[in-house]
Amino acid sequence: PVSLAGSVGLLLLCAVLSLLHAPKWFKNSVFFSSKSECTHNIEAFLGNCGSLAPKRFKYSDLRKITKSFREKLGEGGYGSVFKGTLPDGRLVAVKILSKSKEDGEEFFNEVVSIGRTSHVNVVTLLGFCQDGRRRALVYEFMPNGSLEKHINRAALPWDRLHQIAIGIARGLEYLHRGCNARIVHFDIKPHNILLDEDFRPKISDFGLAKLCPQRGSVLSMADARGTIGYIAPEVFCRNIGAVSTKSDVYSYGMMVLEMVGGRRNVRAGAGADRSSEAYFPEWLYEHLDGEGDLGAYGVTNETEEMARKMIMVGLWCIQTRPADRPSMSRVVEMLQGRGSDVEMPPKPCLSTPSQSYVSSAS
Repeated sequence: PVSLAGSVGLLLLCAVLSLLHAPKWFKNSVFFSSKSECTHNIEAFLGNCGSLAPKRFKYSDLRKITKSFREKLGEGGYGSVFKGTLPDGRLVAVKILSKSKEDGEEFFNEVVSIGRTSHVNVVTLLGFCQDGRRRALVYEFMPNGSLEKHINRAALPWDRLHQIAIGIARGLEYLHRGCNARIVHFDIKPHNILLDEDFRPKISDFGLAKLCPQRGSVLSMADARGTIGYIAPEVFCRNIGAVSTKSDVYSYGMMVLEMVGGRRNVRAGAGADRSSEAYFPEWLYEHLDGEGDLGAYGVTNETEEMARKMIMVGLWCIQTRPADRPSMSRVVEMLQGRGSDVEMPPKPCLSTPSQSYVSSAS
């Protein structure tokens, strides 16, 4: 037994030393199989797209387009975004992925999911870079930035907020039902909604997106992720229901209520931060039910109806049970119709999980 154990240990040591001194191509094939699989999947996707495939850029091309990455538009855990200009004069946003993201599935998700789409309310992926270990994505440029900065400043009038809410709903309706592969975004929030020169909203950042089976829209729990404050309850509690397109509906509802909240003078309470959960006090539902003052400012009779309609739609979307939430098609109908035609929603559970709870449940 001792000699056998010693032999096994010696074999393991030899194996480790062999791998450490193995040729680079061999180590890549062993340790970076996920990277090669990602590359293979992207190549297969591009082959299926034909002439409609996103353009492939070299890293040197991106350096020229951005003038050596001169103008930074933003930065986050994903990496950095730079403004650039294509040879034909079109402005673009170039997202350079951080080293922690460059080999992962998020890059593949972006290329494959958004590369399948074509809709006025979904940002256009113009190209990508897969040059050695460097990964980047090239999008159409959105001059008005993200929705987040506008609602935090309460800078948009009610009619524009209403049209933005409709546009986002149409984009989600397309992702869930209209494109050739049903897509669940899983990270709908103001930061991921970009606005063009006419403040037309476009859904962006498909790093967490998942493709749904053509028949049915239910995904496994392992596929579900998102941002605290916008995550649907079924994502962290199996007993509530299945993870599906209705999970995006919940995130959309939270975002719409935050859009309304950005237009209120009333704070949710002492010490409340500016997260979406801060805009869901009980008085919101109670005042809506009693047709009381919503605490809004700069509101006419017409815009008051818009605000109430957005609140009712938002409350319908954040119903605890997925089956009680409307589809995005129904959301579009409600937002475009008369406020009096929207039925008063049941009072939802107005809370979201803590970071520690989600981490322990996942």
